[in-house]
Amino acid sequence: MRHVAIVGSGPAGYYTAETLQKADDIAVDVIDRLPVPYGLIRTGVAPDHQSIKAVSRRYEGVALTDNVRFVGHVAVGTDVTIDELVALYDAVILATGAPNDRPLDIPGADLPGVIGSAAFVGWYNGHPDFAGLNPPLDAPGVAVIGNGNVALDVARILAKTPAEFAGSDIVAHARDALGASAVRHIHILGRRGAHQIAMTPKELGELGHLERASPRVDPADLPPEGDDALLEPGMRKSVTHLRSFAANPVAKPVTIDFDFFAMPVGIEGDGRVQRVIVERTTLDAELRSHGTGETYAIEAGLVVSCIGYQTPPIPGVPYEHGRGRFASDDGRILPGLYAVGWARRGPSGTIGTNKPDGARIGEMVLEDIGRGAGKAGRAGLDALLASRDIAPVTFRDWRRIEEAEVKAALDGNPREKFTSIEAMLAALGR
Repeated sequence: MRHVAIVGSGPAGYYTAETLQKADDIAVDVIDRLPVPYGLIRTGVAPDHQSIKAVSRRYEGVALTDNVRFVGHVAVGTDVTIDELVALYDAVILATGAPNDRPLDIPGADLPGVIGSAAFVGWYNGHPDFAGLNPPLDAPGVAVIGNGNVALDVARILAKTPAEFAGSDIVAHARDALGASAVRHIHILGRRGAHQIAMTPKELGELGHLERASPRVDPADLPPEGDDALLEPGMRKSVTHLRSFAANPVAKPVTIDFDFFAMPVGIEGDGRVQRVIVERTTLDAELRSHGTGETYAIEAGLVVSCIGYQTPPIPGVPYEHGRGRFASDDGRILPGLYAVGWARRGPSGTIGTNKPDGARIGEMVLEDIGRGAGKAGRAGLDALLASRDIAPVTFRDWRRIEEAEVKAALDGNPREKFTSIEAMLAALGR
């Protein structure tokens, strides 16, 4: 029997397990520090994007096969080390994603009220690490730094009415806080222009259908319309939305302003964030942004930085600090140790990008381990955890947690998530 451990139960982990489980004579353990699976699907995808979250049913199909099991509530690095896993398994694959925010390296970034998008998204999605975040929503202005889909998610969630969250799985504490929010002016700041955004048409189009919020674009920030012909079709559709926002401003109580050619250079406030100092930029021939020296201020009681993510280092695992990912040779880190997904390539691509990545790494592992070395595998892990009085959460346990969440849901919503590990375990009678 060949034994493989996958650390992380998000898309990259389960797509890799999907490839591995098709092989003969193999047992796959998917290990996660949380008692609940699916990683980014549960706590990263916006709660009002349920169609995207539905991919978890595919992962459930993999998890329910005879040769794949979920080992939840086991923290690699504390409950069990990487060296111990490598000794127990023929291969260990790190699929830990990139859950940490890239730091916002400008003066004032440490002021209260400046929050990374991983933390803010985790807060409204009920991640146990961020459930107690309590972001300040008592001022009318918010600055969202970044020009990707995460920035759009943050702006959209901030702008929605409570009724617009019907059918979502936004957690109760966020639903209540957003319902009482004083936010009225949201600025999305990007250092470059409309042709350099990383926003997809669907997500941009959603802003044009919000009940009480209106997106706004300064026509002067848009390039000549004829230049759009040089864009690939998806980007062209995105820019078409921006042109529509510029041409058809609608008066609504909440505004979402796209500030292009806008580089945050400082954050100011007396004990908490009160304003963002922005420098106007221009682009050179290589489309790199440069400051012009002209600055202006945006009043903001909350700043959400959506500038990217990084994989947290693990002691003893080679790491590329500049790129925020594990150091590997196309997925191979050390003998018996691999990386997949964002942990391998950095935070790039969509959920679907992890499917071919997982398949390729899975096939690489099968080729490398051959017929296996007869290591102890899951029996050895079970014995090690039992010796440390650690009781993992199984996939059957997870389904009991899920059943309790579904029962607690508001009418029309898919679930009401538990937002602490203690509550999850209490649902299991632990």
